[in-house]
Amino acid sequence: MKCLCDQLSPFLSFCVADSMALRNLPWRGLVCSESVRCFEFPIRFYANKAKLRKHRPMILKRIERRAQAYPVRATIPVAKEALVTRDILFHGVSILLKSIPIMACKFCPEIFIGEQGHKIRTCWGYKHRAKNRVHEWVRGGLNDILVPVQAFHLHNMFQPVITHNQRFDFERIPAVLELCWQAGAYPNDENLSSSNWSLEAANDSVQGGESLSPRDLTSVAQQTLNAWEILRSGVEKLLLVYPVKVCKHCSEVHVGPSGHKARLCGVFKYESWRGSHFWMKATVDDLVPPKIVWSQRPKDPAVLVDEGRRFYGRVPAVLDLCSKGGALVPAKYNCMKKVKGSSGPVNNEIRKRTIELNFPGQHVDLQAWLESEYSVGK
Repeated sequence: MKCLCDQLSPFLSFCVADSMALRNLPWRGLVCSESVRCFEFPIRFYANKAKLRKHRPMILKRIERRAQAYPVRATIPVAKEALVTRDILFHGVSILLKSIPIMACKFCPEIFIGEQGHKIRTCWGYKHRAKNRVHEWVRGGLNDILVPVQAFHLHNMFQPVITHNQRFDFERIPAVLELCWQAGAYPNDENLSSSNWSLEAANDSVQGGESLSPRDLTSVAQQTLNAWEILRSGVEKLLLVYPVKVCKHCSEVHVGPSGHKARLCGVFKYESWRGSHFWMKATVDDLVPPKIVWSQRPKDPAVLVDEGRRFYGRVPAVLDLCSKGGALVPAKYNCMKKVKGSSGPVNNEIRKRTIELNFPGQHVDLQAWLESEYSVGK
């Protein structure tokens, strides 16, 4: 027995020493994540300001060194592809607008792809002073479909926060270009210049769009739709790596770890918030707005009326433009287009017969059945 204790004494002393060492580790700051299957870094809490002042230089140096990890190499091809598809998208939409007309409301952002606008009462009027009004249609352009979203062009991703007095010292460029630039896809200086990236300039640079054959027009529409899908997919991937902020009360976008301090929110009287922005995490719809429009199907009337608004589909403007140019729409948008939906209200006799065929021998509430049948995608 004594010999056995002598043999186990080194092992027992090692276990005691190991347990004492493990007891000194900050286990309370370790958080186990099941999704990542690893431990995060310990969380440090400073008891007083003296310790924070002592460690402040070290914290600032770590923040400066953090910029060396960017751009991430894996995201550089995604950013370059997004830049290329963005140019294809602008060029394709500009060509399609030469053959397919677009109407825009004079007093609100509503647009419609077609020869004449619809009669659905969704206009809010000038400065949002009215609602449920009929739109007053004028000729639309490229800016109405591809809504320009601008952001400050930063010299460095982790530079100091832009103050209100510095808002004119930084150039404003498209947010997608700024995101791709921070991701490592350095565009040409011409693309970053505010005088050359104008969408209207791109629209005027396209020549001969009216003389395209139906086959060529279909090819352009299909390429444009594919470019729009690839661009949104690429931006969505980049947002998983690079921080982008959007204001909760307006459409201001800032590409960077923290938003700027330019007091530009609520400059209009009808906006309730005034002063600094309230930043939150941005999504792909904030950088590449889909601009939802009413979609006119072949079975719909020539002019969409307000009585059938719950039966019509609503899809992104680029998708509707490309589909009218001959492109094949992916099946994931059939629910938005309401491909199998009704074209308008029908009389009560046809509704009762439909209910009797679908539910033989059962008492079904007509109003409840209509709400469940036609409320999807309203």
